[in-house]
Amino acid sequence: MAEIVRMPKMSDTMEEGVIAKWHKKVGDQVKAGELMAEIETDKATMDYESYSEGTILYLGAKEGEPVKVNDVLAVVGKKGEDYKALLESAGKSGGDGGKAADKPKEEVASAEKKSEQAIDTSNIKAEIVLMPKMSDTMEEGVIASWAKKVGDKVKKGELLAEVETDKATMEYESYHEGTLLYQGAEAGKAVPVNGVLAIIGDKDADWQTLLKAHQQKAEGKSASKPEPAKAEAKAPEPEKQPAAVASAAEPSGGRVKASPLARMMAKEKGYDISRIKGTGDNGRVTKRDVENYRPEAEPAAAKAGAPVVLPSVIGEERFEEVPVSQMRKTIARRLSESKFSAPHFYLTMEINMDKVVQARKSLNEVSPVKLSFNDIVIKATAAALRQHPDVNVSWLGDKIRRNQHIHIGVAVAVKDGLVVPVVRFADSKSLSHIAAEVKELAQKAHDKKLQPSDWEGSTFTISNLGMFGIEEFTAIINPPDACILAVGGIKETAIVKNGVVVPGNVMKVTLSCDHRAVDGATGAAFLQTLKQLLEDPVRILI
Repeated sequence: MAEIVRMPKMSDTMEEGVIAKWHKKVGDQVKAGELMAEIETDKATMDYESYSEGTILYLGAKEGEPVKVNDVLAVVGKKGEDYKALLESAGKSGGDGGKAADKPKEEVASAEKKSEQAIDTSNIKAEIVLMPKMSDTMEEGVIASWAKKVGDKVKKGELLAEVETDKATMEYESYHEGTLLYQGAEAGKAVPVNGVLAIIGDKDADWQTLLKAHQQKAEGKSASKPEPAKAEAKAPEPEKQPAAVASAAEPSGGRVKASPLARMMAKEKGYDISRIKGTGDNGRVTKRDVENYRPEAEPAAAKAGAPVVLPSVIGEERFEEVPVSQMRKTIARRLSESKFSAPHFYLTMEINMDKVVQARKSLNEVSPVKLSFNDIVIKATAAALRQHPDVNVSWLGDKIRRNQHIHIGVAVAVKDGLVVPVVRFADSKSLSHIAAEVKELAQKAHDKKLQPSDWEGSTFTISNLGMFGIEEFTAIINPPDACILAVGGIKETAIVKNGVVVPGNVMKVTLSCDHRAVDGATGAAFLQTLKQLLEDPVRILI
């Protein structure tokens, strides 16, 4: 009997997995324990071994496609067995290759079609003018003034109205020709983006029926579409977008009326458009006015006060949109939850690292593994946590978990973001042991070979950006830990020692604390102990 294989939850934070590679295809035999696929989670790329036995009848996704946790990954059964009923009962249709049925879309299309056919407007010689989206953040425009009134003739390129957006007052030029039959709003009233701004057409056109049909169609779409707000916010096609430019102001506070083409020509020629006399409607500056303008005819005093004309710079706006990886999605979600749910506070302390620098040099002469400053910080932090158990805690909502073991998470930067493998029982391990383990975990992280046991269970986290030249920073707490230590670089600077200014090596650390679980005095006491241990590192070797 056919059996559905569902996407397993391979980590505590996993919500979906991407099929990195299929090791079996439809029609292949698979045995229990055999490798079926490689799945990319938010933490690593992991092997998925089959728990079922039989023939692969169906695959729920292609390579590179995501599958949500508990969604259908595959169907395994007897060769030739009908599995479509099983897929339908699982919430998926097998007839279209595992994709969800398109009935809702068909129903929407049908509803829209009926709505469109309800009123015949094919013989009405008029067009509806919609409010364009004149800025990237515009949601509605306020009619500042109408340049035409109902019954007036309108030509293409003529000023129809001035529209106040969230950015500026813009001039709206008509790209239709005919008689203005209807205005969508009075001066001072708002019209939403893609709302009816006006109707232009033949003088005797039945614009009332056209408007009614448009409203019926809009109501049908809003009733059938799940996200009407997004549909309304969609801007018109670029080729239909009317020309709109911000209106300039005269020195006296009045407005300079000019066509967009005239403004552009004046700008390219370096002319002050407020000095050009307009011959168009109501003194509007036209293309011909700019062409006929002679700045040399102006008095020398006026020219002396003219603004400096800068040459036009032409460039190309380009960008690339990169799909968000599973790891980056989880980082965004978890750190957002941490930052906005846990009340963070920060404690910064400066530590003299002179003795650590000397000790590391001596230890590396005898250590089987090269020690880094971060390895020494991990060891010192573990020793300080043993003395301050109230920092080694987790907030669980109705209770605080005081961890008696010390598992330190070490933030490691990888290609797609950040992972935090864990050094377990760090307080019981030697420096060389910690160094070797951190190197191994970092390599596994870069190769995407970390297993859940490698990243789960931290009780405290360290994030070190000192190797990048960062002197000081604050880090966001890594749940469920209550604290994270941000470690900066060691900087050689002047310090005061025994009343004398001498050169010294200084490192700044910042402790981020969840105030629900750790108080300021508790965090400060922990930092004081950490400072003492690092300024006298022989104490952490005991």
